[in-house]
Amino acid sequence: MAESVIGKKSFDFAVNIINFYKRFSSEKKEFILSKQILRSGTSVGANIREALNAQSTMDFIHKLSISQKECDETIYWLELLSATDYISKEEFESLKAPATEILKMIRSIIITTKNKTHNS
Repeated sequence: MAESVIGKKSFDFAVNIINFYKRFSSEKKEFILSKQILRSGTSVGANIREALNAQSTMDFIHKLSISQKECDETIYWLELLSATDYISKEEFESLKAPATEILKMIRSIIITTKNKTHNS
């Protein structure tokens, strides 16, 4: 089975989040916020993976909805870290841009799937 674009992007994003967590926790010695972003940032791809293996269309939408929330939460933590000068603007943008792209893709997939479901 060919790998989905969103599956690949979310996996790559999770790898970047893990690497960010390792640097951030060791350099800044900050463990609360870094754990939050680690959890939400890696959960995005995990829920997308679950959605790709969903048992029904409703299950697919539900798993993607969870992924959407986790992605938006990750952006929140990034914004918080940026606003409090824990991370540079460059580091913020390097993580926020792919998170925003993934979030838009998830939302688009959910809307398209709901429209197809309602029109069938």
